Amino acid sequence: MSLTRFVPSVPPVPVQIDILGFSLSETTFTAIGVVVIVVLIGLSAFFSSSELAMFSLASHRMEALVEEGKPGAETMQRLKSDPHRLLVTILVGNNLVNIAMTSISTGLLAIYLSQGAAVAVSTFGITALVLLFGESTPKSYAVENPESWALTVSRPLLYAQYVLLPLVILFDYLTRQVNRVTGGGTAIETSYVTRDEIQGMIETGGREGVIKEDEREMLQRIFRFNNTIAKEVMTPRLDVTAVDADSTVDEAIETCIHSGHARILVYEGDLDNAIGTVNIRDLVREDNYGESRDLGLRDMIEPTLHVPESKNVDELLREMRADRLRIAIVIDEFGTTEGIVSVEDMIEEIVGEILEGGEREPVEVIDDDTVLVAGEVNIEDVNDALGIELPEGEEFETIAGFIFNRAGRLVEEGETIEYEEVEITVESVENTRITTARVHRLPDSEMDGTDANQVEADVGED
Repeated sequence: MSLTRFVPSVPPVPVQIDILGFSLSETTFTAIGVVVIVVLIGLSAFFSSSELAMFSLASHRMEALVEEGKPGAETMQRLKSDPHRLLVTILVGNNLVNIAMTSISTGLLAIYLSQGAAVAVSTFGITALVLLFGESTPKSYAVENPESWALTVSRPLLYAQYVLLPLVILFDYLTRQVNRVTGGGTAIETSYVTRDEIQGMIETGGREGVIKEDEREMLQRIFRFNNTIAKEVMTPRLDVTAVDADSTVDEAIETCIHSGHARILVYEGDLDNAIGTVNIRDLVREDNYGESRDLGLRDMIEPTLHVPESKNVDELLREMRADRLRIAIVIDEFGTTEGIVSVEDMIEEIVGEILEGGEREPVEVIDDDTVLVAGEVNIEDVNDALGIELPEGEEFETIAGFIFNRAGRLVEEGETIEYEEVEITVESVENTRITTARVHRLPDSEMDGTDANQVEADVGED
């Protein structure tokens, strides 16, 4: 009979973990670590959503919130007054909490797993938690509620900026220096909405029905206004009404009445030597109520501006308003009078054509594919009306100029020009000037067998 030695079982000794002089059991350490990680995930969500809310809020909305006295609005405005520092604060805070989460989770898992396994599980596990609870979910909420969330987080962000101030100052300085060395810009300090984006929003609003068609057209004309030059809006020389400076007051009044204009140009010798304008109101007042009968037309001439045809109308309008002028004379590079431009001409570029008496619309819609246009109408307006792409050249901006350029000669009534998907028929001509043209967008079936780049000028039957 063999004897077996009896060995009493010994219960496992609880592992104690010493942290900063405190001895904690595995269970307590794990519980505290999990709580800390949860808190850090919350902070990660706070910083991530704050960035999106604060920088997606438009400046005009922020100013409106301040004027309304919304709680947190002034703090938000204070933070956004230095957007670069605000961004650094958010990024420093976000990176600190994310790195801390990874470190703490690695330490926790190292108690139960091998070192390599702990690092791998911590890396992938924390990444998944941060993406779900620290990035996508809070940012989705911030996108849907940018104003309310920006007001909510503004004060905590200010406190975070104070707490992280040494790091914020350091990294703010370092990033600015790196940008300076690498040539990086300061886009963070510029508007988040560009001119092209606003125009895109206008187009989208028109398609969705949020903006009415006439409103959309006016907004588009406003954006085009500062790219328009005097030559594009002027009344051409042939249509300018003028009198010689040696004419009598009665002759000037008669000219105004026959032309239907309240102001007319005054010249010496010929139109290339225009010296100013006269107003029918002053002429009639002097003719009927003037105390001195010795005053002539020259005494009532108002000075005006002479501007190059390439003058930007945005600048010109400001100059004319400052000098209280109604008409400016447009000249070419040789000093020859090309035409005149009035304040009304420039205003019409924004609000559309202002018709008087029996005047016709410059662009008259016949149907969805056809318009009847005046010869002096800009090609851009024709393109907008039909959704086509007739080209503009350096030598012409009007539909009449386009026809002459393509035909290469003077044209007569009834002649037709085809360019790509467009057919243009000359409707009326005065002397050598095209006054009206019919522009028709051809269906694809009518373009079969036609060279897309061919331009034909066919003489129509009388």
